[in-house]
Amino acid sequence: MAGRRAIKTIFVQGPLPGIRLFLVIILSVVLVVLDARFNRLDDVRGAIGTGLAPVHWLGNAPDRASDWFSSLFTTREDLLEENEALRARLLILERRALKYAALASENTRLRELMNSAGVLDDRVILGEVVSVSPDPYSHEVVINKGERDGVQVGQAILDANGLMGQVVQTSQFTSRVLLISDSSHAVPVEVVRNGLRAILLGNGDTEALELVHVPDTADIREGDLLVSSGLGGRFPKGYPVAEITSISKQSGEPFVDIAAAPKAQLNRSRLVLVVFTPADDGRSAEAPSLSGGAGADATGEAN
Repeated sequence: MAGRRAIKTIFVQGPLPGIRLFLVIILSVVLVVLDARFNRLDDVRGAIGTGLAPVHWLGNAPDRASDWFSSLFTTREDLLEENEALRARLLILERRALKYAALASENTRLRELMNSAGVLDDRVILGEVVSVSPDPYSHEVVINKGERDGVQVGQAILDANGLMGQVVQTSQFTSRVLLISDSSHAVPVEVVRNGLRAILLGNGDTEALELVHVPDTADIREGDLLVSSGLGGRFPKGYPVAEITSISKQSGEPFVDIAAAPKAQLNRSRLVLVVFTPADDGRSAEAPSLSGGAGADATGEAN
């Protein structure tokens, strides 16, 4: 009996439960005040978070393992389709970035921007160059988009850097594109810096273009960016076309000789964009959507 009493006495020793609860409340209040007023527990919270990191990792381990096993069974076709979709998306976003220089210049000069949003949101479809003209005097390429995709004669063609040319002939599945470097091609352009308008001509050289009929008194400099002016209605306004590389003035001549380098990679680009202006929207409603892959319609791009 004495042994049982001794054991019982041991277990009832210490403060009463009410006192324990009171002490816990006091400690909690002190910790809350220290954390809220003096930020004294940041280090403690960081240490606890560090200690719990393995717990979080173990909690996510089943999901990570499931994703890893799923990736083992991804087919080559799925990877190619995903890669092509990402490349299409990248090209579309680069096309939108091309417009920023022209729009920023207009904003600094306080020009009317009523139509800027519409110009920036031109609808496009992605195409691929499938053939190049063997004639050295004819700068033409063939793309894998045609009438079934809503492509029509006169539509502008871009690559990731600038204007490439325009559609001159279409068939059911392909279209023939005349590049801006062709000697029969002309593009109405304007200087981004000051809005000066001129005509940019091709001369059969994919690395150089000619800006014509510019008076010797015009404010134009080497390095000026030329964008499509939208005059004539063939090309949408504001897309980069070329950059001034040299200016030469001859005594007694009313005009200056100006050379420009095209922004587009005319002899290297494989993926291109076919631009649909608002006037073309109704005629090209059958164009496929971006979810369809490489030949996608980019109306669903981030607006």
